[in-house]
Amino acid sequence: ASDDPAIDKLRQLVAPTNASVDPITVRIQATALVARLKALNRTANAATRAHKHATTEARQDMDQTHLSLQNLLYEKRHLEREIEKCRQFASIYQDVPLHSLEEFQQIAPPEARAEDVLDNPHQLMLNRLSFELAERQRLDLKRKELVLLKEELLKQSKIKSAMVDSVKSQIDVLMKTATETQKRVDELVPP
Repeated sequence: ASDDPAIDKLRQLVAPTNASVDPITVRIQATALVARLKALNRTANAATRAHKHATTEARQDMDQTHLSLQNLLYEKRHLEREIEKCRQFASIYQDVPLHSLEEFQQIAPPEARAEDVLDNPHQLMLNRLSFELAERQRLDLKRKELVLLKEELLKQSKIKSAMVDSVKSQIDVLMKTATETQKRVDELVPP
């Protein structure tokens, strides 16, 4: 079975049954049929080129899509590793002793413990850390004031201690003098 009637007609022209037909007529018909075959061949070649071009474009689109997929998978793996690094990151805030949540709710400023803050764990932790920092700064300032007061009191204590020592030495000198005077008086005045 042939694909096109032109091939069947060519076979009929060369068949032994057509031997009696005029050769010029056969040649004209054969030329027309060959031209038809050439046109069909050109059409087939054009269709093949068009299909190859479409296949190439589809392959390029598929390769581009595959490359994009590979890039996205690479980026996903990278982001997952970064997320895991962040989760494993040990920050100093984890070691900072904070006021308990109940204490925070009692003593923190109202804007730091509003309802929308309490519903957001991240913002709540930020507010607790900020409050802890403010409290520590306030307590450190108070500690410095108390250290200055202590130093002043120690200085005054040293001055008073020096005075007491001075008075004590003067009393000792007076006692010695009084004792010596008493001995002389006892020597002069017999009992």
